[in-house]
Amino acid sequence: MLPYRLNIPTRIYFGRDILEESLEAEAGLLSGNILVVTTGRSLVRLGHLDALRSSIESVCPSGSISVFDRISANPLVSEVDEAVACGRRNKASVVIGFGGGSAIDAAKAVAAGIGTGVPCRELFDNDAEPGPETLPVLAIPTTAGTGSELSRAAILSDDRRKIKKGLRGNRLYPAAAIVDSLFTETVPFRTTMETGFDVLAHAMETYFSKQASPYTRMLSEQAVRIVGKNLPLLASGLNNSSARQEMSYASMIMGINLGNASTCLPHRMQYPLGAHTGTSHGAGLAALYPAWLHYELVVSLPGLTHLLDLLGCPARSGCDGIVPAFTSFLQSLGLPVSLRELGVKMDLLDVFAEEVSGNIQNDPVATGKDIIREIYHKAF
Repeated sequence: MLPYRLNIPTRIYFGRDILEESLEAEAGLLSGNILVVTTGRSLVRLGHLDALRSSIESVCPSGSISVFDRISANPLVSEVDEAVACGRRNKASVVIGFGGGSAIDAAKAVAAGIGTGVPCRELFDNDAEPGPETLPVLAIPTTAGTGSELSRAAILSDDRRKIKKGLRGNRLYPAAAIVDSLFTETVPFRTTMETGFDVLAHAMETYFSKQASPYTRMLSEQAVRIVGKNLPLLASGLNNSSARQEMSYASMIMGINLGNASTCLPHRMQYPLGAHTGTSHGAGLAALYPAWLHYELVVSLPGLTHLLDLLGCPARSGCDGIVPAFTSFLQSLGLPVSLRELGVKMDLLDVFAEEVSGNIQNDPVATGKDIIREIYHKAF
């Protein structure tokens, strides 16, 4: 067995309807002025933002609470810099990311901008790792999907240059995460399916990752089982609080994997796709997956067969069985299975391929020079 290291620095609170007791446990973290970073609109309409404010005030009545609620579904560098200015005006000493992965990713970047004094655009353009002055972050996810509450990355977009990539560094790990599945029970069908598929993508990619360890593979297998059972249940009926809690748990443990094994080509390839089209992360991943599997099974056939068995859609070995079985699974959840379904134009495919960045060699299939371009074209 090869040596490996694990890093899980975030304090984790998991359960259903645990917000207030978890905030009480983090009273020390929340003793100063607080900036809440959120997408805001649905959370305001559903009363979740008011409930969070009320709970914070009951635990820590001395500090001020300011809210920045203008984060997009694909958070923008410009929005982060606006939120940084808001936090500085209000002398924030801690940042709460409240919402889906977009809000939490933005909160991490905001914490870096306020603490280090370096504009987010400068960090983003220079791929700079945020320093130790980064403010602490409390992450409270309201969707089950991204695992951002336990990862060391903040994925942002520059809408002017059509670039999507991540700020990364150990200082971006949240100090604490409150994973309360109660918040996910009002998430609509499409978002539930797309974020739920992101959980599965994290599980599969961290399983095949060259940085995977026996521990992360064990968590991947557990997450695949959970998704295979519970995401179809939610597709049949969203009012299943038990399935919601199971999906929140799977998302959370895949956050651990993201920080310790990282992802493979589909995640790297979704970034330019999302930046140019504005499509959601989960939908973009789903559209890429059948094509990626076509190539991945050449180098990872036993593992893919194993994971599909755990998912509950066993298939005949080889491309003739695995890819159709997985494609049918995606379609049963109402997810796209090609880039054409997302409205992508063919002339963008080579543009996407040129813009893929990051550690693509983490994927076992990334051996050929043109593999990324081939996957995009097959996914079309």
